[in-house]
Amino acid sequence: MPHARHPLHREFPEHQEQLRALLASDSHFGQLAERYAALDKRIYAAEDGREPLDDFALQTLKNERVLLKDQIAARLRQAGNGG
Repeated sequence: MPHARHPLHREFPEHQEQLRALLASDSHFGQLAERYAALDKRIYAAEDGREPLDDFALQTLKNERVLLKDQIAARLRQAGNGG
């Protein structure tokens, strides 16, 4: 099975405007996005065989990425609703 990256712009195509605005104006959101991107890059490297990780460590990273994605999604929804 081919492995794919999961960048935020691809994960949230319907929130491109909010994504750009929050990245430009909200430092906490920027930190969440940076952590998400770093995790995504590390997961992709492990799945591609470039970074050795056991299954438990890889699943732990994936779970952390999901939690970050949920936080990012909530913030994007808030921004889309004028908040």
